[in-house]
Amino acid sequence: MNISSFSYLFAGILLNACAQLLLKAGTNRLGEITLAPATLMPTLMQIGSNLPILGGLALYGLSVITWIAGLSRVDVSIAYPLLSLGYVVNAIAAYYLFGEVLSTQRMLAIGIILVGVYILARS
Repeated sequence: MNISSFSYLFAGILLNACAQLLLKAGTNRLGEITLAPATLMPTLMQIGSNLPILGGLALYGLSVITWIAGLSRVDVSIAYPLLSLGYVVNAIAAYYLFGEVLSTQRMLAIGIILVGVYILARS
């Protein structure tokens, strides 16, 4: 895999991770969401007018476009496992942005993911 191909894939991964973080920020503003029939329409209206959620959805769209560009250059059996880098980015960002816990087990799992991605990228 060359640097250009990796750049497309990594950009898609980062856009996807940022989208997820924006969705979380939006849901933090809304509080717990229930999809009960009686509250479905007001809930959908709140979601549809929430700027972080709308931004997250837009970034998802951009991530799909860049991901497709990356897939046109790299085998899916190489590209798809790279998505796990999104877990690493999100875990670290959520620690700083939302105060989520990075326990020893999570840090170990992040290390395993990074080793796995390194081995995969070198294959």
